[in-house]
Order: sequence, then C-alpha cells, then structure tokens
Amino acid sequence: MQKSLVSFLKENELFSSCRFSDDDLELFAYQVEKRFLAEYLGGIVVEIEDVMSISPSLSWREILETGAEKIVKHLGADAASIRLHDPETGEMVSFGSFRFHDYTRIPSIPLNDSIAGEVVQSGKSYKVPDIMAEPLYRDKDVVHKLGLNSLIAVPIYIPRFLETEPEIRGALQIYYREKDRRFDPLEVTHAEVLARRISHVVARKRIIDLSQLNLQKEKLVEKIFLKLSNREGIKLRDLFKLMVPELVNIIEIQSCALFSLSQDRKTAWLEISYPTEQAQGKIGHVFRVSEHPYMTALLKNSQEKVDTETERIGPSYVLIKDPEKSELSNEALVSYMRKKKLNSVLLIPLKGRAEVRYFMVFYTADIRQEFTGAEIDLLTFFAKEVMKALRMERLDDILHDLKNPAIAIGGFARRARKLLDKNDLESVRDKIREALDIVVEETDRIQNLSTSAVIEGRERPVNVGETLKRRFRLNAEAVKRQGRTGIQAELQDVEEGLFIYCVPFELERVFDNLLMNAVQAVPGEGGFLRAKCFKHNNSYVNVEIINTGFIDEQQIRRIRSGEVAGRGLNIVFRFVESLAGNLDISNDGSQTTFTVSLPICAECS
Repeated sequence: MQKSLVSFLKENELFSSCRFSDDDLELFAYQVEKRFLAEYLGGIVVEIEDVMSISPSLSWREILETGAEKIVKHLGADAASIRLHDPETGEMVSFGSFRFHDYTRIPSIPLNDSIAGEVVQSGKSYKVPDIMAEPLYRDKDVVHKLGLNSLIAVPIYIPRFLETEPEIRGALQIYYREKDRRFDPLEVTHAEVLARRISHVVARKRIIDLSQLNLQKEKLVEKIFLKLSNREGIKLRDLFKLMVPELVNIIEIQSCALFSLSQDRKTAWLEISYPTEQAQGKIGHVFRVSEHPYMTALLKNSQEKVDTETERIGPSYVLIKDPEKSELSNEALVSYMRKKKLNSVLLIPLKGRAEVRYFMVFYTADIRQEFTGAEIDLLTFFAKEVMKALRMERLDDILHDLKNPAIAIGGFARRARKLLDKNDLESVRDKIREALDIVVEETDRIQNLSTSAVIEGRERPVNVGETLKRRFRLNAEAVKRQGRTGIQAELQDVEEGLFIYCVPFELERVFDNLLMNAVQAVPGEGGFLRAKCFKHNNSYVNVEIINTGFIDEQQIRRIRSGEVAGRGLNIVFRFVESLAGNLDISNDGSQTTFTVSLPICAECS
C-alpha cells in the first residue's frame, strides 16, 4: 500500500510541482496510511459487520429496510428506499424504505425511463445532484415534502441458487437534504460496498430458505411414506390431517381444499378440504367455473403477468390479495371469507398432460401481498403430492372393489358351466341365460371400475330399489361361494320408484361395500343379513343394511364423524358426502343397522 501511495504522490501534479523529496513523500504516505486510511478502513469494516449482522431469519422486506436504515446512518444520509425488479411484471416494485413511512410512494414504476431501472439495466450506480431537475425521477412530490434534494442509487444483486429461480436485481436509493451535492468516487464505492453486504444477507436467507424447504419437503414425503406403509393403503382424508398442519406452522395457511375439473373444464368439484368445517362447500359440491372468475383466471393459463393492489397473477398461481375489492371475486367467495374471517386466497393449478386437471386453494387469515418463490414451491410440491395421493386412493379403491364382481363372475360362470352338462338344455336355457347375463353385467362393472378416474359427468337418474335388489342377490351368491352357509339373507321391504341422481356403478359400489362389511360382521356361528329401501321425510330415500353382530359405541361415534378406518366404509362415506346425504349406524346389542339417506331426485320420479 505504501509503495502504491508513494508512486501516486510522485505522479500527481500537485506534489511534483512542490518538489518534495522522496523521503518527504514516503513520510507523508506513511502518515496518511497510519493516521487516516487505517482508521477509515477500520470504520468501513465495522460498518460492513454491522450490515452483515442483520438476521437472515427476517423477511426480505425487513432485511432490506434494516439494511437501508444502517446505510443511511453510516453514510450520514437522510432517507433511503428500495425497488426490486419483478421478472413477472417487468416493473420496479417498491420493496421497503427508511423515513418514507408517512408518505405514499408509487407502488411500481416502469423498468425503462426510471432511475431504479437504469441502475438495474446498467449494473452501475446513478448520481442525482438535484432531484427536482432529474427527468428520470417521478415521485418528486414525496421527496419535496421530506425536504430531500439529492440522491445516489446503487445496485442490489441477489443470485439464484436453482435454475427455476430468477436472479433478483434492484436499486437502493440513498437521499440527502443537500442540494447540488457532489458525490465523489470514494463515497459511491462506500455505498456500493455496503449495498453488496445487504445483498449478501438476503442471499444467506435464500440459502437458508432453500434448506428449510428441502427439510419441509422431506417431512411431507416421510408422512406420505408412513401412510403408504399402512396395510390399509392411503386415504386422502387422513393424509390431509397429517400434512396440512405442517403448512399451517410454516406458511400460516388457515385452510386449503383440492378441486377436480371435469373433462370439458366447465365444472369443478370439491374433493377434500382441511379443516372440514372450513370448506366452501360439502365434499363433492359442484362449482360452475364460469360463475367463479378466480377459477376462470386460473384456467386461462395466460403468460401475461398481472400485479395490482387486489390480485397478482403469474404462470404458476393466482393470488387474490383483497377478495372484497378484487374483480376476480364473486358474492359467494366474499361471503365465505367474511364468515370464516379469512383475507387472502391463493390458487395453484395442477397439470396432467399439459392441461390443468386439478387445482388447490389455500386461504389465509393474513392479508397477503405476495408469496415468496420458496413458499409457492413448497405449496406446489404439497399439491402435487396430494394429487398423487388422490390417484393412489382411487387405485386402492378400485382394487378393493374388484373382489365382488370377480367373485360373482366366477360363481355364475361355474353355474352356467354346470348347467351346460345337463342332458335337457332346453329346460335350463333361461337359467343359463340369466347366469351369463350376470357375468356380462359384472364384466362391465370391472371395466367401469378400471376407468372410474375418467367417468365424471356420467351421472343419471338411478332406481335405488332396483339397484339394491340386484346387488343384494349377487352378494348372497358371493356369500355362498365363500362357504358362509350359516347366514340367512333376506331382502325385506323395497319401495319402488325412488330415484337419485348419480353415477350408477358408484351406487352399486356403495351397496357392495355395505353388504360385504355386514357379512364380515356376522359371527362365525351364523346369523342374518337384511336390507330395506323406503322413502323418508318425502325428500330422502333410506336404505338400511341390518346384520347380526355388535359394534361398540366408540366405533359408532367415529363412523358418524367420518373417522372410518376401513376402505369400504371410506368409499361409502365419500359417496354419501358427495350427494349431501347422511350415513348413520346403530345397534341394540344383538344386531347392527347401517342407514344411508340420500336426497331423492324429484324430477326423475
């Protein structure tokens, strides 16, 4: 350093004209270093350490505002503001300030024709001796009220650590009351060094956030793995109860819901929500997409970026910051948000084969102006895992329900084969035809089960009594094939002409599972199985499945609340919920009765 300074002094015209000796120049250089530079650089080190001491656990805005305050103090300035470049909207967004809190600043300004934009695009500092005379400065009224007259804008740069993340560039504008202020190169460098340290703190935060994000993902995956290792397989309702509380602790999500879309994307229905009592409708409730602007905006899949005071739309989400004022809201959403004391809504699309097939909605009690990239990444990861779980649950349900038609096909095929051995085939022709008709019907059921994930929209009026008769008969045959000869099956009162609106084979699955569970509950020494179907309160059709056997009160309470353990009952419960029906259970010590109440389709009768 001393030789460099001596060389500089020798080459400087001011000192060379005074004809200082070499010894004098070396002594002068030594004194400058010892008495000024050492102290000055020591002060810079302290200032850097002060900025570096900002906790990376703070939010981005808090880090930048705290850093701005420290730089103002160290540079003897009067105020500071921060703008970051938003890669989604292409604008320079106000992202914190120091001593501007009592005044309203322009939320966002264009990248071009602005001081902050110039700093971002050039990567160099920008000096403004007189703000009022600067054509690129737009917010002159604010600085005039504060008595600020000059500024220096230095770049902020935060690198990305993942390919999917953007680099963050911005500008820190440092203000002075002094007019026509000269900014010497050392002062500019001083400001740039401190600004880079703020960037370093934010970069540390980004690394910590990514580390925490990976840990959170691992937690969620571990919960899914543990659930999958359960012999009963995965049930979406249980998985939600395990996973959503993790999000509540991490991102302060109050509730969330998963929606499926029809093939034509004109309707969406609620698959699952957590907590259940926070849902915007009952499980299976159908929404017309055209009646809900926020759903329409999500499905547009537009690459156009939008960021206003009330909503923010990007390629991977829709955030409604203020449902009360947003044009994407409707009366139903506003009413729901008021009732549940919620303030912001985030929608994340889930794609399959390049099309949105599902979407998740997250509700927060806080008024959220944004979600960070890490938060969106975590919620998207969670949503995709939920979608996988939904598919796996449906697959488990299909495998579970394949048993009944398989048993029926085997039983009636053997019966037909045995009848073919008769010498007089004409006398048993009708019985053979009947057996083969059942084989064909059950084969169709297996086909329906195998494609059940894509049969939405095939609802139609279904005769409940006729469906119950057919499934009861087939179940009785399956009981015989299983060697349960001690069970007396009796189909009692079945009222005719009672219709509900649903997918036919879904109702068949419900009856199959109820009858199969009832058979399994009958004691080994034998007992009875009975079924009834009748109109209830003029608007419901009740189906009762009654069997010998006892079920304890604790299990009854769990079933009534939807806490069903078995996969068969889970299928039944979801179907009943989707039709806004009711499932109840009772016993008198010797027999158990399951009662399914479903709303009658009045116009179908």
